[in-house]
Amino acid sequence: QVQLVESGGGLVQTGGSLRLSCAASGGFFSSYGMGWFRQVPGKERDLLAAITWNSGSTYYADSVKGRFTISRDNAKNTVYLQMNSLKPEDTAGYYCNYRLGGGSWMGSWGQGTQVTVSS
Repeated sequence: QVQLVESGGGLVQTGGSLRLSCAASGGFFSSYGMGWFRQVPGKERDLLAAITWNSGSTYYADSVKGRFTISRDNAKNTVYLQMNSLKPEDTAGYYCNYRLGGGSWMGSWGQGTQVTVSS
C-alpha cells in the first residue's frame, strides 16, 4: 500500500508561485506514473498534470499548461508541482495519486494540501 503525503500549499497573491510536494512511502514509486489533481468543494476532482515513471512524458490540463510543471525525483520518492502565475481560480485542495502505466489511479486520497490565491 502506497502512502501519499502532500505538502507545500499556502496563501499566495495573484501572480505568485508555489511548489507542491508529494512524498510516497511503500510500494515501488519509481514504477508508477504520478499525477496531481485539484478539487474545489462541491466539484469533481480534476487531473491537472501527470508524469510517467521515468519522466519521459508529461500531461497538462489546458487550464494549467504553460504555468505548472510536474517533475519527480525517484531517489526521494517524491513528485513535485511547480505552480507559477497563480490565479484566484487555482484556489483548491491539491492531491496526488499514482498508477501503473496508463491504468486507473490507484491510491487512496490523502488529506491534500490547500492552495489559496488572493486577488
